[in-house]
Amino acid sequence: MNRATLAVRRSEQSITDAAAPEAESWDGLFATAAQPHPHFSRPVLAAHEAAGLLPAGLRFVAVRRGERLVALLPCAPTRDVSALGGRVMRPFLSPFVTATAPLIAEGPERAAYAHDLVAGLEAASGGGAWRWPLLPTQEGAVPDMLAAMRARGWVLGTVAAFDRPVMDRRADYDAFLAGHPNRSRFKDLRRRTRRLAEAGTVGFESSTSGADLARLVSSFLTLERAGWKGQAGTAMACRPESDRLAHALFTDGSGPVGIRADALTLDGRPIAVSLALVGGGIATLLKTAYDEDLRSHAPGLLLEAEIVRACHETGFAERLDSATLDGSALESLYRDRTPIAEIIALPPGGHALSLERRLRLARFEREARTAARRALRRR
Repeated sequence: MNRATLAVRRSEQSITDAAAPEAESWDGLFATAAQPHPHFSRPVLAAHEAAGLLPAGLRFVAVRRGERLVALLPCAPTRDVSALGGRVMRPFLSPFVTATAPLIAEGPERAAYAHDLVAGLEAASGGGAWRWPLLPTQEGAVPDMLAAMRARGWVLGTVAAFDRPVMDRRADYDAFLAGHPNRSRFKDLRRRTRRLAEAGTVGFESSTSGADLARLVSSFLTLERAGWKGQAGTAMACRPESDRLAHALFTDGSGPVGIRADALTLDGRPIAVSLALVGGGIATLLKTAYDEDLRSHAPGLLLEAEIVRACHETGFAERLDSATLDGSALESLYRDRTPIAEIIALPPGGHALSLERRLRLARFEREARTAARRALRRR
């Protein structure tokens, strides 16, 4: 991940648009970041590199205090409809990235780190536009970053927004259920479990390493390819690069991000598998697949309910992030929400296209992609 370097230096801090930082400082930032997500961690970017899924123009806007890395955003220029086919800057994005907040260290200087990062973003784009999808606007240091943009004269507009289901762990599972607004959902899931049990023994298993993890990852790939995503050619196993990513990403190794696989089984056979990245107290439930021949039993939701129970019983995370788009079935299962938005951000200065026109173009593109995804599901 070597890229050209551009640096702006002051007395004890530096803002760089540069090569990837060294592993130790990168991992250290992830460990101390405000509400970190795994997608911009070193292991996840390394997995994308191993799979050949990093864009050629990838760069890293970094802020340091002395030798300490305090903020980081991987990003790349891309041609975009919101610029009529011209270039905009965008945080690193792949089909498997579900959040794009920068990593910014927690602490009393968090707002200052965010301000310096924004200065780096201006330099990285040369004053050009940013299109920023999947931004958790109220999490961690993102409010500080947005406030710094406005303070520096940026103008911001929202392309689209939705509330993503998340689950913040309560004292115990009973406390999670108490006062749940969708108790009928759990009653329905218990009924479906009883029906499923008529066909065999229903079980639940989890793994975080070794042969069991590899077996569950393999089961996930098989289930996903056998379903509608396989028919549409979008399952991870359908393409060499995404298959390589699955094997690079969901394998046990060292680093700040752990892997977790959970499975619902019928007579020992996985009928639903969830793959998660775990770090910073958050489990990002990145991928789920289930046996679509058993769709009437809702095996995917049954598995998600078991993961919620396991989280309360074992404490493997303080939050479950559904990593979903708008309209997820998990909205009836998870009690909490976090706002996610796609924004267009223009640094101060002259721009050939107005913010309003860019937003109209981006919304038109978004509507067309939504219609295409729906058509694929109906095939």
